[in-house]
Amino acid sequence: MKHTLFAGASYADITPAVGGLLYGYNDDTYSTSCHDPLEIKALALRTDDEQPVLMLSFSVGDFGTGACTQTREALARECGIPLENILASATHTHSAPNVSGIAGWGDVDRPYLEGILIPGAIKAAKEALASLAPAEFAIVWGESEIGINRRELTEDGRIFLGQNPWGCQDKTMTIIRFRNSETKEGIFQIVHYGCHGTAAGNNHEITRDWIGIMTDRLTAETGIRTGFWNGCVGDVGPRIANGRTTGDIHHVEELGGRAALDAARIAKQFAYAPYETAPVRLHAEEIGLPVHPIPSKEDVDAYMRTHDRDGHYVNIDGLIHAYMCAAADVYASGKSLPTEKPLPVSVVTLGDAVSFCPVPYELFSEICLRIRRHGPCRHNLALSITNGFEAYLPTKDAVSRGGYEVDCFRYGNVAALDDNTDTVLVQHFLRILRTMDRT
Repeated sequence: MKHTLFAGASYADITPAVGGLLYGYNDDTYSTSCHDPLEIKALALRTDDEQPVLMLSFSVGDFGTGACTQTREALARECGIPLENILASATHTHSAPNVSGIAGWGDVDRPYLEGILIPGAIKAAKEALASLAPAEFAIVWGESEIGINRRELTEDGRIFLGQNPWGCQDKTMTIIRFRNSETKEGIFQIVHYGCHGTAAGNNHEITRDWIGIMTDRLTAETGIRTGFWNGCVGDVGPRIANGRTTGDIHHVEELGGRAALDAARIAKQFAYAPYETAPVRLHAEEIGLPVHPIPSKEDVDAYMRTHDRDGHYVNIDGLIHAYMCAAADVYASGKSLPTEKPLPVSVVTLGDAVSFCPVPYELFSEICLRIRRHGPCRHNLALSITNGFEAYLPTKDAVSRGGYEVDCFRYGNVAALDDNTDTVLVQHFLRILRTMDRT
């Protein structure tokens, strides 16, 4: 049976006024200028008369699960589509307002969320849905080294945030272009790659980081609106000249230019890439991820004796403090934690060509590579920081080495995930993809 694929796209500016708090490193960094505007890119996909799928890319850091769910609920209500049909992804710039709300990094900027971001999302989504047209797509890919594994090793085996050239990394940059199947005019293109948006560092400029430079340049070169979706962002930082994982606005411009060159080089393949059409399918279910036991009561009590419960702690120290306070409350209540954490997922495929596997975590590279390698589609793309944010999700071997990301993984929630969650998650996605492939 032949199906008709429809695609539509739009854009919204979500740049705040200069002078507000920026998210990413602490709770007292204010913007003093705007280097480039923040944005939402919206892609709507539909097969025949079925319910559409909305994929939105937000120029924000970590899109906290509460704020993201509030945004998706508003979109579902305003657009008349099911909540599970909406995938809201963060590009992961650290130079935008706080919509995370995670302990240690400050509260969600609610005036920004409710006054700028949500109205912008509704605008972009409605326009994308209104512009749906018969479509076809092509996929091209190539390698890019704009990212680098950031878990640098000291001589005594400790992990710190830097550059690790022999560490695991998914170097594949994938570009998916949609065009009107009748007029052959471009509708939208997705760039998928895994890398932190931290080239700017703890700066005072509003910016989409290197991602904005790249997507603007590719849009200008091709004449087709371009959006970015982040892949294995967890252990990959920007490959910047100072040898670290953060820099300044000049590093943004340098790396963004290099990323644009890579994207434009890869996009040249569209000149001879075959276009195809395929039905868009969505599978939504709630999976269960294993929960790690909390520390012993003795360890929790020892921590609480040396830390002020109402004290002000920043970044990872604030995260650990919130975790230990929550663990103390668990023991005080006499209750036990569940053994599994429920996680709703919405997997999207375009025939056997491409799959999108979204999770509200910053995934480590190996997880994305395993899904890419073993999934049944030709291109199996994991989407980090999608439909929420629940900190990092490392591989089991990375947990054994420790480091900043592992601390965030361990202390991001009192019901923290177990060490083997990477394998459980991969197996869930492969089961779902194989089920979808057979139907």
